[in-house]
Order: sequence, then C-alpha cells, then structure tokens
Amino acid sequence: MPADFQSTPFRASADRSVNFEVRVLPYLDAAYNLARWLARDDADAQDVAQEALLRAFRYFDSFHGTDARVWLLAIVRNTFYSLRSKASPDGMHESFDDDVHTITDEQPSPEARMVLATDVISLQRALEKLPHPLREVIVLRELEECSYKEIASITGQKIGTVMSRLARARERLKTELTQQPSEARRHDVQ
Repeated sequence: MPADFQSTPFRASADRSVNFEVRVLPYLDAAYNLARWLARDDADAQDVAQEALLRAFRYFDSFHGTDARVWLLAIVRNTFYSLRSKASPDGMHESFDDDVHTITDEQPSPEARMVLATDVISLQRALEKLPHPLREVIVLRELEECSYKEIASITGQKIGTVMSRLARARERLKTELTQQPSEARRHDVQ
C-alpha cells in the first residue's frame, strides 16, 4: 500500500470511527437508560439516544477528556432537554409501560416474584413522580453509579447542588414509597 494512502482523509476518518467505537459505544446502554428515565417513553428515549450519539460522533474531535461515559451522558441529557424544549407539549410522552420494566427471575417462587414485581413497580411509579431535575440525579447516581463529580459534570451543576438535589430526590422517593397502600408494601407472604 502506498505511504500516501495512509495519510488520506479516508484513513483519518476510519481511525476516528474506530476510536469513537472503542471509547464511546461501550456506554450506549447507559446513554439509553438515562434517556429512558428522562423521556419516560421507549420511542422518545430511542430518539434521544440516537440523536445524542449522532451529536457525540459529530463533535467527537472536540472530546479531549478522559471519561467518555460522562461526556456521552452529558450529551444525552442536553439532547433530551433540547428536544423537549422544541417539542410541543404532547411531543414527549408521559406514558410509562410497567410491563417493560418489571424484573422477573426464574429462580424465586411465584410468591417471591409477585412481591419483587410489586416493589419494582412501586419504585418505578415513585421515580416517575419525581420532577426531571430530581429524577436525573437519582438515575445518574443510583442506576448509572456516577460519582457526585461526574453528575456535576454531566448536569453542569455544582457538586453542592447535586448533593442537595440527590438528598431531596431520596427524601421524595422515601415519601412516595411510604405513602403506598400497606398491601403493596407487605413482604410477609405466607
């Protein structure tokens, strides 16, 4: 192969694509997960994640950090809010399909699975009731296991604000979960 072929724009573009795939694509699930919790609709979450990945690829040359996960999650968050502000009020659906997110395990007994499903559904409903700023910090911290510093970087907030929002989100979740009817909270299946 001629030496000048390797220095062509095609080669640089191929290297860029491979670098993007190696550094960013491993976090595709995390990107979709955040988009899903923010959009609260599978179709909208797919749109947000797809648009965020396109933006990430388009601006990948500007990424000079060391944590591609944080960078991508910030793009997902910004993409969600950008698309949400452009959409009509009915543009981003507020529906939620409990069947999509139930946790099922073939090992436990049917009774144990029922209790587990009730707990998961209760938690999902409680998360759904949180306002976006509180929901996003709790999803980033508890589901995506981001540090306070990473969440601050993703959301563009100060660490103190992140900690405050996280505390409020946890308190609201606790309140929501303890206000559930007592039958939904029972764990003593006989």
